[in-house]
Amino acid sequence: MSSASLLSTVKTTPSLFSISIKSSYLRPRALAIPPRSGSLVSGASLSYSYNPLRSLIEHNGRIVKTRRTRGSRAVCYAAPLTARNLQWISTVSSVVLILAKGTGVPKSFIVPLFALQAPASIVAWMQGRYGLWSAFLALLVRLFFHIPGELELPFIALLLVIVAPYEVMKLRGTTEGAIISLLIAGYLAFQHFSRASLQKAFDQGSIVATLAVICITVSSLLLLI
Repeated sequence: MSSASLLSTVKTTPSLFSISIKSSYLRPRALAIPPRSGSLVSGASLSYSYNPLRSLIEHNGRIVKTRRTRGSRAVCYAAPLTARNLQWISTVSSVVLILAKGTGVPKSFIVPLFALQAPASIVAWMQGRYGLWSAFLALLVRLFFHIPGELELPFIALLLVIVAPYEVMKLRGTTEGAIISLLIAGYLAFQHFSRASLQKAFDQGSIVATLAVICITVSSLLLLI
């Protein structure tokens, strides 16, 4: 073979190779057609077969919808029920139960329950500088003005978290602390539903306190599990 013919072959081969690659991409069933032996597109089809998108495409060009297994759905549904979210639910429900009317539960039991189940961010804020200033200002107001019992319990909870020893706060997040919280929540639920019938507990004046008691009890049970 002469040098001129060899040079022309080298120049025309890349163009043919690029044309064959473009034609293989334009064909809708390019993945379903196996490469022919000896053709210039065999290397291109082989390299294109390792495309990770191939697993998402059927032979007719439609996208395959991945099916979720039962295990993945269970994880998706169980994702919101984390320990942090349960602590937030219990804390908000405790505050609502303190301020709610239409219930005869001893609300002083809510204070240790709040200290045991409050999120770590709230406890850190209470024990920090802002919490100390808040307790100091609330104490000054308490000295010169009368504070209703519903508003005095959050102030007592703030003082309890600030002055609580390390051994007591160490119960947070443990099985012993979860058992104590569940016992307090069960006692509150017993007092709430025993002092009023089940029908009166879901009346318009007591529905808020009833929902708060249920949320506290359920979240305490789930934190123990």
